[in-house]
Amino acid sequence: MSRTLFVPIALALSLGVAACVGGRVEEVEFTDLPPDQLYNEGLVLMNKGDYRTASLKFEEVDRLAPHTEFGRKSQMMLAFTAYSQGKYPEAINAARRFIALHPNHQDAAYAQYLIGNSYYKQMPDVTRDQEETKKALAAFQLVIDKYPDSQYASDARAKILAAQDQLAGKQMEIGRYYLERNDNLAAVNRFRVVVEDYQQTRHVEEALFRLTESYYALGLTQEAQTAAAVLGHNFPDSKWYRDAYALLNKGGYQPDENSSSWISRAMSSFKVL
Repeated sequence: MSRTLFVPIALALSLGVAACVGGRVEEVEFTDLPPDQLYNEGLVLMNKGDYRTASLKFEEVDRLAPHTEFGRKSQMMLAFTAYSQGKYPEAINAARRFIALHPNHQDAAYAQYLIGNSYYKQMPDVTRDQEETKKALAAFQLVIDKYPDSQYASDARAKILAAQDQLAGKQMEIGRYYLERNDNLAAVNRFRVVVEDYQQTRHVEEALFRLTESYYALGLTQEAQTAAAVLGHNFPDSKWYRDAYALLNKGGYQPDENSSSWISRAMSSFKVL
């Protein structure tokens, strides 16, 4: 929420700003209060759930004293109040501004974490474009890379896994689409992305089975055998392994790993979490 204040000299001691709250217009009073008092009033309003009016208080502190500690705190609170109202683009912009102005501030880690959460809240379902998911993953990775010891790092790691699972799910959806149309080579390319880039997601088992299925349909039986063998080695109790074994067995083949295959190389350091 942005606004421009025009303060005639005669009104310098008291000015009102219109704020729309719950569909009605209310007056938000500003006086010649010091920044610390304006900031505390903003906190009180925020704790009451009135994020919209609180943000006006924080904006006023930012305008009056941007280079003071209360100004810096208000800049951070502008990001938080926007986030709390579901105004995620505004929250991202405010948090980025805070980091740009105060890269070494103790709250920079939280600002970066807030950026990640703002993208995370906008992640769509797996049937839609995943641009926001990619941005969430990148933002949380910055939390890990720049602030590994912060209190936000653990949750950032968990949400990275969730974002990766979403991206892997998208690749699986497209791969299955190609399989249904017998475009096995295009399907292989999608399942390969899951095996190489998203091994720690719940989709990797099915991806290995789908590789078995796709390669077998293409007549590349050695790659199909390798995919099945790697699947069985890492997930011996998986239903996907049973299906892969049955598929190969029907044609007279057994799972048999070729260590020079890209599948073996990709999964060589895999560990079940």
